[in-house]
Amino acid sequence: MKLIAVYANYATYNNQPETTLHKKGTPVICSIADTALLKDSKPFFVPDFAEPCTCGVELVVRLSRLGRCVSPRFAHRYYDAVTVGATFTAQNLFDESRREGLPWELSRGFDGAAAIGRMVELGESDVQQLDFHLELDGTEMHCGHTANMLHSVDECVAYVSRFYTIRQGDLLFTGHPLPPFPVEPGHRVTGFLGEEQVLGFNIR
Repeated sequence: MKLIAVYANYATYNNQPETTLHKKGTPVICSIADTALLKDSKPFFVPDFAEPCTCGVELVVRLSRLGRCVSPRFAHRYYDAVTVGATFTAQNLFDESRREGLPWELSRGFDGAAAIGRMVELGESDVQQLDFHLELDGTEMHCGHTANMLHSVDECVAYVSRFYTIRQGDLLFTGHPLPPFPVEPGHRVTGFLGEEQVLGFNIR
């Protein structure tokens, strides 16, 4: 299984001076270790190297077919379900890596950094017309709508497949709609797809 992440895929995130990557026209992609995956409502443990540890919401798309160099026209055939993800960043490491022009995968791909909820089959639903949000202790912290992506899911699937062979079960994290917020042990995170809760876990 591959975990593939799209960075800065919303204008509301990408226009922040501290987060903008000056790359035009194509998605900004990174891959992260599969040990980053956190599921089944297991708790997230704040690592000692994260000062602070921040969290953001993302729509996560489950890829469902083997593919290479997929045309955007047919990309919709290569995924079948979505969920809400809560992804964590060791913000100090991320900021330092960005300043130095170094890779930043360690700051976003450490063990447990990518929590996902229960998958929801798309069926006839339009993946570009989905609302999702994340709550911290019952207070909404992040919300997004997939129509506001800079690069659609189909575009991202097609672009990624130029470089990686995509396989059934791979996960595409489609980006934060807003800059992440700090979290601490004791918080409760819940994620919603529309009005349906699909994600819930504790931070320790």
